[in-house]
Formats: sequence, C-alpha cells, structure tokens
Amino acid sequence: MDQALSQIVERIRAAASDATPLRIRGGGSKDFHGELLQGEILGTSALAGITSYEPSELVVTVRAGTPLAELEAALAEKGQCLPFEPPHFESGGTVGGMVAAGLSGPARASVGAVRDYVLGATLVNGRAEVLTFGGQVMKNVAGYDVSRVLAGSLGTLGVIAEVSLKVLPVAPAEATLAFACSQTDALRLLNEWGGRPLPLNASCWVEQAGAGTLYLRLRGAVAAVEAACTHLGGERQDNASAALHWQLLRDQQHPWFAGDMGSMALWRLSVPQTAPVLAMNGSAPLVEWHGAQRWYKATPEDAARIRGIAHAAGGHATLFRMPASHTTNAAVSRFDAMSAPVARIHRALMHEFDPQRIFNRGRLLAAE
Repeated sequence: MDQALSQIVERIRAAASDATPLRIRGGGSKDFHGELLQGEILGTSALAGITSYEPSELVVTVRAGTPLAELEAALAEKGQCLPFEPPHFESGGTVGGMVAAGLSGPARASVGAVRDYVLGATLVNGRAEVLTFGGQVMKNVAGYDVSRVLAGSLGTLGVIAEVSLKVLPVAPAEATLAFACSQTDALRLLNEWGGRPLPLNASCWVEQAGAGTLYLRLRGAVAAVEAACTHLGGERQDNASAALHWQLLRDQQHPWFAGDMGSMALWRLSVPQTAPVLAMNGSAPLVEWHGAQRWYKATPEDAARIRGIAHAAGGHATLFRMPASHTTNAAVSRFDAMSAPVARIHRALMHEFDPQRIFNRGRLLAAE
C-alpha cells in the first residue's frame, strides 16, 4: 500500500473510531449535486495517476484522484475515448468523482452509462478496509456487482481509490445535422429514426428566440454516416462548431443553461423516450437522449407538480441545481422518493459498507 492510500486509510480509521463525518472530495466540480454537504473534507487528489493502460485490450486502470481531463487526453493520444462523455461542468473534475456521480453526457442513450464501463474498483470502506471488486475484463463478476454499484453512489459507500474502465476507439466518422422543428415533431422524428439502422449517437432539441431546432449527431463508419446524412437531410453543421456545441451541452454551458436563472432551479426529468411533450408551464425545455432526458427551469416550490408530471409519464424528476438565492433549501428533496423496497436496499448497502455512516452523510439520502 503506497503512502497516499495509507494516509487515507488512517484518516478513515480515526474517523470511524469517533464517528466523525467525512466529506469525500475530488475536484469539487460536482459539489452542487446531491442533498447535503457536511463533514470534514477528505481529499483524494493524492490518489493520482494512470496505473495501467492497454490500448489493444480497451482497458485503462486509473486512480480516483486523477483529473478527468488528464485521462481523456491520454486516451485521445491512442485514438480512444470514454464513449459516455462524462460531464466536466468546470475544471478540476476527477475520475473518482465521475464514477461516484454517475453522470453521463449527450451520447448516453446510444452508448450506455458510466456504470456500463466500470470493470473493477478498489474501495476503502467505513471500517478502513481496502477492498477490491471486479477486474479488467467484462465477464469477471459472480454475485453482486459492487464495482458498478459505486456509479452514482455519491461516495456513500466508501472512498474510491482506483477504477478499471472499458474504453472504445473514437468513431471513424461523425456528422451533426440540424432540423428546424417543434418539440412535438422532434420527438416524433427521434422515435421514427430510432427504429431504423442509423448510426444515431446524440440528440438535442432546444428552442431559442421562439424557434425550435433539433440537433442530431451521427457517429460510426464513414459509409454509414454519409448514407445517413443523405437519407435524413437536414442542415449539416461544421464539424468544429458542432463539436463545441456538444461540449457546451455536456458541461451545461450551452446558452440555454447559461445566464442568471434568478429564483429558478434546474430540473432534470428522466422519462421514456416515447413520452409525449409534457404539460409544463414556463419556457420550453432542452431535450436530450432521444427524448429520455428533459431539462426544465422552475422554482424548487414546484416540486410536487413537476414530480407528478414526471410520474404520470412513467419517469422521475431530480432537482439538479438549486438557484443561487437559496442553495441550502432543505425543504425540497433533490431526488425523487424511492420506493420502500429500494430505500431498504440502499440503507442496507450503506450500513454494510459504512456502519458508522461517516462518508458523505446525507448526500444521497437527506433523512439519515
């Protein structure tokens, strides 16, 4: 065990002995995400570096405190990438934070989520034990797949020390098409195209200055992308400007997200791709993931109405970002209520891995 990991283990052991809450923090780029921030900060920046990378095997093993940008740059040198496009939001994001947050970017609906690419992990639990799960190949799990459970756990199960990830080659060809249309037409088109053998990778419908535009990104073999462009029509975008568009969208720096939101919060609705236009008041949403992810601006006090609409559509709603005017409004839960069986499973897992509840207390379940 190296010095950086040993220091973290000793810090956890001391915290567990007197039940001192710890707040696990990588680069802090996702501090806004989740319920409560409390406890002494336990930084992971010392756990940095790529420990193993086999481009021919499409596997990389990297320590949790490694900057996400550093990993992506190393992959790009070999013509490879993290296909789920993890959001950065701002500079400083780490690999451990990427897994713990479990957030994916524009390509999520086509290529899968973070958890689908986690092959193995090393974790320090609440008993200061260093545990290893999974490995470096896809079929290496018997029983409960703990390494993938870490994706989206928001640090409530322990400190992620290292992860092994599946990576993929960068697609040979890419094109972005733009279509002027309403939200209703955009959803219809996306559902129609989804049933065809097209190299769909990402989509975004947004309304600006009263006009709606559907952006569709195609990725794959050169012949497949060119044939799809010819078949679908639309206005082909310049590759450089399109790449910037998708990056701004990934990091929520697109003009739709930018600017002073005043008393408005950012709501994320996850619904079936086939769900129709939702009867929401206010400005038009930004629609991603071929219709499955829809962003709305509304006040935190609209929670009951928004969640009712999401439930009626077969989905759920997350209060993703609080307005700056009241970032600590604990009266409104960030996450939709879990069913009783699911909540019991969550609490049982937390108790098993962290019996003293020292890690990120209240971050995932505020009522702890």
